[in-house]
Amino acid sequence: MTSTRPLALVLMGALSLAACDRESAEPVTPVPQDSPVGAPVPTAPAIGYACESGKTVQAQYIDTETAQVVYDGQTYAMRIAVSGSGARYVGSGLEWWTASRNGQEQATLSRIGPNDQVGTAVLERCSRPSANPELPPPGQPASTGATAIACRTADLRLAAGEGDAGAGNRVQTLTLTNAGTAPCNLSGYPAVSLLDADGRPVSGVRADQSPGTATPVTLAAGGRAFFDIAWNVVPNEAQGQTTCPTAARVTVRMGADTASLALPLSLTPCGGRIRVNPVRATENVAPAPEAA
Repeated sequence: MTSTRPLALVLMGALSLAACDRESAEPVTPVPQDSPVGAPVPTAPAIGYACESGKTVQAQYIDTETAQVVYDGQTYAMRIAVSGSGARYVGSGLEWWTASRNGQEQATLSRIGPNDQVGTAVLERCSRPSANPELPPPGQPASTGATAIACRTADLRLAAGEGDAGAGNRVQTLTLTNAGTAPCNLSGYPAVSLLDADGRPVSGVRADQSPGTATPVTLAAGGRAFFDIAWNVVPNEAQGQTTCPTAARVTVRMGADTASLALPLSLTPCGGRIRVNPVRATENVAPAPEAA
């Protein structure tokens, strides 16, 4: 009897090669990666990057080899990869590449091709102030304090503090209070969004990070931290603006926590942006920015 085993092996090999060819030709779609069951919850502080689209990308550098990137409400697990400069992470069909230039840490989030090739389509271009020894550089372990952990949104309360106005500029201080029973840490820039009276996002207004040094703040139970939002109330005639959108509510998100805090606050930001200062331990009002 003639054996059919060699022929079957040849056919299986041919089918495998054909499948590989099809996969390499198809575009890679990012797939959210959740932490494996039983894996430790990341304790590294989340770092926010303001993007040109108006969105914020949050990155946690877990250790020298791994990172988690939160984008559009999805968490992507990534690992360090070879790069000519800066720090490059890949995973889930995405690439996160950061490098410091001229006092800013620039970052790009891109789709990648098969075999973790260099990004083929940029999704976001983002940045944050890099002159900050208190925040960890990419790929370096970070400490959130000897006894305190990162504050949970559920334990925070948001309130309006002092304000300032002058020459068409407005600054509003917002207060974050630790309503929990244990100390916790806050650091970096809050992710701020504006909503209209119907609860819909105010279109055409982005939140930019003001340059500054973001020093981690430890809040005792009942302790407070502060940050500012600033905007201009004069229509930008150079952009053809005659009226400015009206916001009725502010929402704030800290770190990688997907929950947000909301506060009724009426403002009319002109020029298509507001500016956000990092959290701090004192209630001094930041100087009003110059007109855009």
